[in-house]
Amino acid sequence: MLTYHRYVKWWEHVVGGSAVAGVRVEQRERTRRALVEQARALFATRGYGDVGLAEIVAAAGVTKGALYHQFDGKTDLFRAVLADVADGVAAAVVAAAREQGDDPWAQFTAGSRAFLVASTDPAVARIALVDGPAVLGWSEWRAVDEATSGRHLVEALETLVARGVLAPRPVEPLAHLLGGAMNEAALWLAVTDEPDALDRVWAELLAMMEALR
Repeated sequence: MLTYHRYVKWWEHVVGGSAVAGVRVEQRERTRRALVEQARALFATRGYGDVGLAEIVAAAGVTKGALYHQFDGKTDLFRAVLADVADGVAAAVVAAAREQGDDPWAQFTAGSRAFLVASTDPAVARIALVDGPAVLGWSEWRAVDEATSGRHLVEALETLVARGVLAPRPVEPLAHLLGGAMNEAALWLAVTDEPDALDRVWAELLAMMEALR
């Protein structure tokens, strides 16, 4: 049976241990965040193939040991960078759609344009559309896309069918067709210097979508 003194000592040990564990978790999260942020900046500027691990850890201010404590290597770190980029694009799509209230067609078109705008950033296109498939392979890259922006596209199309805005049809193939068109458009927008390119691409894409109604 614990005496009061032993109970206090035991409780101090538990609380102290929890505090130390909490600090370590925060440190690991800070290290991971720093690695992802610095790797993202370097990959966006020069591409995956031209950036070495030594450069990434130096920019993040950590050791290679700290990197390997978080990731299996450069490819695994890129996987985290790609997820970060994809989450950012998907968040922009959701935010634009929510601004349209309860109109599903307005949500759909606003979200689609937001995807193009977000993906027009050359840094996003290089990581998400150029290096992504090359580094991770098409299947894994598609899985990332389908779990983020692709998922929102499917949900938007399902809502449009459910509300009668689109005639009943299989949603999955339509989502792949539209998603492929938008990814190709984003790649072109990221490298072209033609004036009004975004507006011209958007006009064509919107015409394609209007034809579905």
